Amino acid sequence: MADEIALTINGEARVFAGDPTTTLLDALRNHLDLKGARYGCGAEQCGACSVVIDGEDKPSCAVEVGTLEGRAITTVEGLGTPERPHPLQQAFLDKQAGQCGYCLSGILVGAKALLDRHPSPTRAEVADALSWHLCRCGAHNRIMDAVLLAAERMREGVAA
Repeated sequence: MADEIALTINGEARVFAGDPTTTLLDALRNHLDLKGARYGCGAEQCGACSVVIDGEDKPSCAVEVGTLEGRAITTVEGLGTPERPHPLQQAFLDKQAGQCGYCLSGILVGAKALLDRHPSPTRAEVADALSWHLCRCGAHNRIMDAVLLAAERMREGVAA
């Protein structure tokens, strides 16, 4: 019999029925139909699987779903919609901050965690916060520009 684990994902109550040692990444992608977090390295080194757990940018490939009951999880699907993108998503579009896009879901949630705790980061603070996120396309400068633009827009209350 599978364990039932109550989760809060993107502000919604969800239930994972399965082995509590299942990684959060596997639970999200293969059981809860949230495909935004991506499998990259499986070793907590690339950030492609990143989600926000209780305000912290974390690799979902290394977190067991059984440890998450009562904690708030945000995935890229929880940021915005095509009709109403989150300011980060809009800034990434405006700055053309992605090429292949494989890393972007993790970078977006990592940037959200940063801006939630520090709404006025410097370029160096953005670089430090996102340093563990790998982008093979080399869009790092545009990514940082987009995060700073989103921070500015959010502080000024400018809609996306």
